[in-house]
Amino acid sequence: MLEVADLGSRYGRIPALAGVSLRVHGGELVAIVGANGAGKTTLLKTLSGVQPASSGSVRFEGADIAHEPPRQRVQRGIVQVPEGRQVFGALSVEDNLALGAYARGEQATAETVWAMFPVLRDKRRDPAGTLSGGQQQMLALGRALMAAPKLLLLDEPSMGLSPKLVAEIFGHIAALKASGTTILLVDQNARAALAIADRGYVLETGRIVGEGAAAELLHDPQVRQAYLGQ
Repeated sequence: MLEVADLGSRYGRIPALAGVSLRVHGGELVAIVGANGAGKTTLLKTLSGVQPASSGSVRFEGADIAHEPPRQRVQRGIVQVPEGRQVFGALSVEDNLALGAYARGEQATAETVWAMFPVLRDKRRDPAGTLSGGQQQMLALGRALMAAPKLLLLDEPSMGLSPKLVAEIFGHIAALKASGTTILLVDQNARAALAIADRGYVLETGRIVGEGAAAELLHDPQVRQAYLGQ
């Protein structure tokens, strides 16, 4: 579904990604792990078109999209859940969901999201800014699902959440994967990310330095020492 070759991206003169190559097959959940500042968020932003690519290619379902604007990528089915949720705080939960469907013409209905996150139905008319951090993460995920994504880009979904809420959010992500949604997941909680992934890549200072089956990376001594705290 997604093929990235020698992808580069820069912030002014500072390189953030250098020669990144990876693949994501339809129905897979692929995790990107690495330390803070490794370039994980930049990678997702470059794939969604928010951050421009300086070199390399990005092919989605066979089409070269490296220089397409974000809107066209959303219309193709690439949808990002940004780091830090970034919900529209002054708007209601319901309106946040409606905005998620805007670029694709309401391909999904809110009922799908209500079924997954019943608490959002109860708070559908509340301003999104009044929700707890965990509820805002549910809303950010639900907003993305309203666009009926073919490829879901998840950036740090566990950030700032309690262990109980992290487990709940990752349970929902695993359920989406089981339903056939293709997912590229970035999260500082490398252990939790690899535990539900099919494959993984290790990113270090903007370069891929390791890849393999998620279970292999989870038990790789170097990965455990560098990124899993063991």
